[in-house]
Formats: sequence, C-alpha cells, structure tokens
Amino acid sequence: MSCDTAFIRVRRSADEVFAFMADPANMSLWSFGTWRTEIDSAGLVRGTSIKDGAETYVRVEAHPEQRLIDYHVGTTPGSLSARIFGRVTPEAVFGDGLGTGLALTVFRTAEMDDARWESLIAAHRVELDIVKSALETGHDHRNA
Repeated sequence: MSCDTAFIRVRRSADEVFAFMADPANMSLWSFGTWRTEIDSAGLVRGTSIKDGAETYVRVEAHPEQRLIDYHVGTTPGSLSARIFGRVTPEAVFGDGLGTGLALTVFRTAEMDDARWESLIAAHRVELDIVKSALETGHDHRNA
C-alpha cells in the first residue's frame, strides 16, 4: 500500500477551513467522487461519481482539537474504511503569510490499478483547488 498527499494554502482561518472540510454538506461542492449527495440523519453521505456514476458512501469523522478529518469511504455503508485524511494547519505554523495549509492524504488500496491511482491523485489536486476557490471567493457552483 502507498499513499499520496495533495497540499494547498487557503487565505482563510484554520477554523473556517476545518469547518468547511468537516461539513458533509460541502462534499458535493468539491468532491468528484460524491458529486450529487444525499445525507442521512446519521450523517452518512451517499454520492455519485462525476467520472463514472459509481455510488460511493462516506462518513466524515472530524477531530476539531487536532484539526484532522477522517473520511471513511466505501461502496456500501458496511464497507467503509478510513483511507482519506484531511489536515488543517494554521498559517502561523508556516510564518509566511500565505494562508492556512490544507493537506488531503489518500491510501492506495490493493484493488486500484495504476490508472485508477493516477486519476485519484490528479482529482485530489483539482478538488483542493476547488476548495480554495470556494473558501476564498464564496462561489458555489451548485447555486449557479
């Protein structure tokens, strides 16, 4: 198993970035794997992939004290595993005035072939760019 981390800086407070990434309702704004979402009363997200229409389930587990977010992902509600992780780092840690750091790490699972893995890596970089834009400009394509 391997992993990849995408990283971006956002000109918003760490609290704002964390709240945005921890809110399951925002996933349909930035996540290609959960483009159209339904969220049940327990917070389980069911979304549709923009790429191939596959159904994906996600449970967001937020850890506000550490500004960490675990995304438990699976093809059924019973197959969820924590394999995508978000980390929000306050601007003060960097000391360069470029904004809060946001990292998204994903583990490669055994069933992912090279093409699927490379596609996922590329998607996460674009997704973080969408997060940055949404937070910095307030643009929400769902309302356009």
